[in-house]
Amino acid sequence: MSGRATKATTAVDRLKRRSGNEKYSMSVTGSGHFFLSDGAGNPPLCPPMELDDFVAFVKTIAPEAPKRVSKLDIAFEKQLKK
Repeated sequence: MSGRATKATTAVDRLKRRSGNEKYSMSVTGSGHFFLSDGAGNPPLCPPMELDDFVAFVKTIAPEAPKRVSKLDIAFEKQLKK
């Protein structure tokens, strides 16, 4: 279960950084499902979900930052296409 919780916790940590809301809180039910709330003790923002569904839901709340691409990455991509 710890590997599963780590993946979910990491998704919530990224959400906190992207949104600037440090109050987001993840909980796990006895059956191993995850749900998110806007702070401990607040009502859940989603029904209890399986791990992959939960991570996908968390990603939809705040948009991910665009991936930074350096000039070297662009040059490397051009070389790969040749």
